[in-house]
Amino acid sequence: MEDYTLVVRKPCFGLPTACPSCLPVFFYLKFANLPFQLDYNLTYPDSDKIPYVELGEDYVAYNNEKSGVIERLKEDGIADLDSEFEGVSEWISMKAMVNSWLGDALKYELWVGTDGAAAQSIYSSNLPWPIGKVLFLKQVYNVKQQFGITSDNADEIEHQIYKRASMVFGALSSRLADQMFLYENRPSSLDAVFLSQALITLQALPETSILRSKFLEHENLVGYASRIKMELIDAGTSSSVPNFHANPSSSAPRGGPSNWRSRPKTKPKREKTKEEKDFKRRAKYFLAAQLVSVVVFVTLMSQVDGLEDELDYDAEGFDLDE
Repeated sequence: MEDYTLVVRKPCFGLPTACPSCLPVFFYLKFANLPFQLDYNLTYPDSDKIPYVELGEDYVAYNNEKSGVIERLKEDGIADLDSEFEGVSEWISMKAMVNSWLGDALKYELWVGTDGAAAQSIYSSNLPWPIGKVLFLKQVYNVKQQFGITSDNADEIEHQIYKRASMVFGALSSRLADQMFLYENRPSSLDAVFLSQALITLQALPETSILRSKFLEHENLVGYASRIKMELIDAGTSSSVPNFHANPSSSAPRGGPSNWRSRPKTKPKREKTKEEKDFKRRAKYFLAAQLVSVVVFVTLMSQVDGLEDELDYDAEGFDLDE
């Protein structure tokens, strides 16, 4: 039987991918014992279709469909780890807090709360500097808009974000205790999501990160994340995830460690589906649009600089004592 293919953003920080949307799907498939291989798409740094799972020519599950890839896999009967928990109110509430409060805290840290180096490594380090920088600034603006951050309320919102994250860490720590997994000693999508957030927090965020310091206060959660990383990522590899810099216009698969089973080179090339052709066609428009945005950005900045010089000149010629 042909393996599934999970398409994600590139590996970094010792993880198969450090994308907060992609890593949960990786863990979910691992927990479900579903055979799959990893491919990397470097074309769309801000695409909401990534991650996606495909099987041959007939099946593809995009992240922006039906509440995400994991929910689509469950609905399609491919892999369902949550059937025994979906009637458990505590599990439902805990998953909602992890998705919202911890997810928000990680997003805030990546784009606003730190210097942004981790976010740029995850999403745009393979792009030309001007395009990557503009995309980064655009996303910073979007995140601030999402949280309603202004110069007047920035400190208050930051305090609220970290307060909620601390509450979730405390609840998860109490729930896990000394168990192997969070509920019934077996993995669910809740474990997949939380472990992804935990490992990105540990591996990608700087030591000065407030979210990282709050997570490190809970030894059992740190031990849980470290154990799963060792069992599912580090096992069978003698080194960390390899770094590579692919041409961003190419979506060809790249080889990873042996237990990730990179696609055999002798595999016959299949005909691309209509969705894949549309996806690739959009890459050209995306890169062209980003190039135009850089030109506009530079042009506007030049005009602003010229206006500032003119104002400075006028100010020098104006005598306040007259």
